[in-house]
Amino acid sequence: MKKFDLEFTVGLFVIAGIICLAYLSVRLAKMEIVGGSGYEVVACFTNTGGLKTGASVTIGGVEVGRVKSIALEDYLARVVMHLPKGLAIQDDAIVSIKTKGLIGEKFIEISPGASETLVEPGGRIRDTQPAIDFEEMISNFVFGKV
Repeated sequence: MKKFDLEFTVGLFVIAGIICLAYLSVRLAKMEIVGGSGYEVVACFTNTGGLKTGASVTIGGVEVGRVKSIALEDYLARVVMHLPKGLAIQDDAIVSIKTKGLIGEKFIEISPGASETLVEPGGRIRDTQPAIDFEEMISNFVFGKV
């Protein structure tokens, strides 16, 4: 009977460890298992420059959301961003794609506007700035087009 108790205790310990490992994996990946509270807004870009789903959305250097999806719509990249519920975005805000460092990962930066009209959940932010293409910029410099 004591052998059974020892095996049962070890089994419970292993199961608890697996559950803790799964929880930490989800938290470190910043994933949402159950739909988080918040809303989505859309912005369309001529060039995303390597922006990926799950990239951070920042305002003033503070991470406020994530990129939920990127799709092609009418020859423009349609980016859906998931933002927290209490965050208000003005309809004249500017959304731009930036790079962390010189060749780091891409993220979205929202520069707040001055309008009193807010973007509705599921609405669209009209003013966008695409990612800077460093290859094109270097090419223009080398061939004297600057």
